[in-house]
Amino acid sequence: MGSSLLTTNLSSIERGGNLKIQLGTAKLVEKIIERNEGIITSTGAVRAETGLYTGRSPEDKYIVKDSVTENDVDWGKINQPFPKENFSKLYDKVLQYLKDKNEVFVFKGFAGADPKYRLPIQVINEFAWHNLFAQQLFIRPTAEELEQHHAEFTVISAPGFKANPTEDGTRSETFIIISFEEKVVLIGGTEYAGEMKKSIFSVMNYLLPKNNVFPMHCSANIGEEGDVALFFGLSGTGKTTLSADPNRRLIGDDEHGWSANGVFNIEGGCYAKCINLSQEKEPQIFDAIRFGSVLENVMVDPDTRIADYDDGTLTENTRAAYPLENMTNIATPSVAGHPNTIVFLTADAFGVLPPISKLTKEQAMYHFLSGYTSKLAGTERGITSPQATFSTCFGAPFLPLPAQHYAKMLGENIDQHQVQVYLVNTGWTGGEYGVGSRMKLSYTRAMVQAALNGEIANTETVKDPIFGLNIPIYVPGVPDHVLQPHRTWEHKEAYEEKALELAKKFKENFAKFNGVTEEIEKLGGPLRTN
Repeated sequence: MGSSLLTTNLSSIERGGNLKIQLGTAKLVEKIIERNEGIITSTGAVRAETGLYTGRSPEDKYIVKDSVTENDVDWGKINQPFPKENFSKLYDKVLQYLKDKNEVFVFKGFAGADPKYRLPIQVINEFAWHNLFAQQLFIRPTAEELEQHHAEFTVISAPGFKANPTEDGTRSETFIIISFEEKVVLIGGTEYAGEMKKSIFSVMNYLLPKNNVFPMHCSANIGEEGDVALFFGLSGTGKTTLSADPNRRLIGDDEHGWSANGVFNIEGGCYAKCINLSQEKEPQIFDAIRFGSVLENVMVDPDTRIADYDDGTLTENTRAAYPLENMTNIATPSVAGHPNTIVFLTADAFGVLPPISKLTKEQAMYHFLSGYTSKLAGTERGITSPQATFSTCFGAPFLPLPAQHYAKMLGENIDQHQVQVYLVNTGWTGGEYGVGSRMKLSYTRAMVQAALNGEIANTETVKDPIFGLNIPIYVPGVPDHVLQPHRTWEHKEAYEEKALELAKKFKENFAKFNGVTEEIEKLGGPLRTN
């Protein structure tokens, strides 16, 4: 392929004007209906189904191992190496496949709201609805920017092309392959649109640190006084919900960079998990789903075309993609100063972590590296009930570099900008999953609000005897007993047994990290494991 790949991939698939470049939203919606790719809901959103794949396929994700990546990437189960020769052959097959299509859709835009660090990208799609998704999720160029646009990375998505594992060297018919040398993401065999978004995030997680920018899997918002808050957490922990605060302007809901100038959004839209979405509980998100938005796998009444967000027939991982402009309270442009508060979100299936804890720097480093949460149903293929897991830096699937690299950047920023960090459990209380209940959203909102406005910065705390976490004894709007998990369990012995079980898992997981100071492990981790 060589270094000319980026300049040739469009010409390589063009045939008789089949390329549809930078179509407007209305035209793309028309194409979607014309091609029977989706339907229009009562609010004007497009609804599409993703078939067999209703979540990401992490086992089918690869990075090409070449002269660029060989000594940089943290190779292993997450960053699986893919032979350069296999990529080249597969790339040619996919381009030939697209060349034979009557229509191929192209979007040109950016990743990164800060012009100094943004990445010009182009997305080439077999499906019109995928191209609409890309248009909503990435940053859309102005007419002037489009004239000067030169893509530095290309996403090529051909869901209808299925790999031959024996011939192509893949695990299955599905593949998501990043080549940093050729600056291409190649996707095939899956209709799940989220693969495009997360692939570019992985690309930014590789490129930004080389420019001394800390890439983060987090949402961000800004208060009236200019105070900035970050929310770290995996899908289903509440990043999107909690950052969509009517009293604060949204910077972004999922991916950000933290440079010497402050925080900036990597995306131009939101990708909200919308199972059980309601206008009452999440009005900003609910009202943002209108014309041009994309709904994935949401059940819709065939007559009224009203979306039923409570129906998880196809998957619990129903999604809504919409541009930031659909929100009523956003920061424009999507950039801000340095954070004042950081919130780590976890959905604890064991039901033993406090609903909110104040973290020391060492605890912040420990819990960032640990990234404990529970995978929720539908987020990935095969996940049908919550499973306790540790996702390093709250984003392990998207981190090409060793975890310590990102943790070091976080620690330096906490020190330099004197950031207060909290651990918030949006998971279970009163018992483990299947026994207890999910933490009330109203309680979580009250705790987060108290953290952001400084109400609990100097509040008296009690130390959890197992995890060593500092628990505020009072938070406005939250019953005192809810703040201390052992007081919500019917049987205290059962609580301690389950808490020690989780503490042991923390310790076992942390043993995999090399080059981490003993101080972080000693002062940041659980006090007891037996």
